[in-house]
Amino acid sequence: MILLTGFEPFGGEAINPSWIAAEAASRILQAEGHAVAAVELPCVFGQSIAVLEDALQHYNPELVICVGQAGGRPRISLERVAINCDDARIPDNAGNRPVDREVVPGGPAAYFSSLPVKAALEALRSAGIPAEVSQSAGTYVCNHVFYALMHALDSGTADGVSPSNGSPATRGGFIHVPYEAQQVPRGSGTPSLPAAVMAEALAVVVRTALVTTGDLKLAAGTLH
Repeated sequence: MILLTGFEPFGGEAINPSWIAAEAASRILQAEGHAVAAVELPCVFGQSIAVLEDALQHYNPELVICVGQAGGRPRISLERVAINCDDARIPDNAGNRPVDREVVPGGPAAYFSSLPVKAALEALRSAGIPAEVSQSAGTYVCNHVFYALMHALDSGTADGVSPSNGSPATRGGFIHVPYEAQQVPRGSGTPSLPAAVMAEALAVVVRTALVTTGDLKLAAGTLH
């Protein structure tokens, strides 16, 4: 089972392309014969984790990819690391605005994605989809969910994460997508991608993860 999540709209936006892409990618993958579930998360600190944890318990997935919107970024961003820090520049959809608060009190400072991000990067570029490895998922609800996901997978708090039969543990990670084209005023120059391209990008990452146990040694870092 594959679990894809996206977020409800936030910040005054009418749509959130992360949810549109996750839902569309689930249909693409289902048509290819994969068992896939798509779940929409609230853009709310705390509540988003509760909905994610319920989905992990219910679906017991082997692969989890959470998706969020990073308006202004020009490419699909394969997030590498989640940090144990909530520091909200704007309130969430319930008016919460935590500052310098741990996602999981006493948890590790950070977790790395367990997706093959370099192999996924190469696959996306081969498919003609603009992509990058990102070193920061921010400190808003996206990072909040990313960190909680990796903490759950690392600690085995989701059913089947570390099966006693020795089968591989559930893998997971986070992807940021740009604005969808309809969110951006024509002529503004703000980067965007069509929802169909984002959905195919997610499907490419899923396909890559399902057949890749290790990862590639591919330079994809940044200077700052």
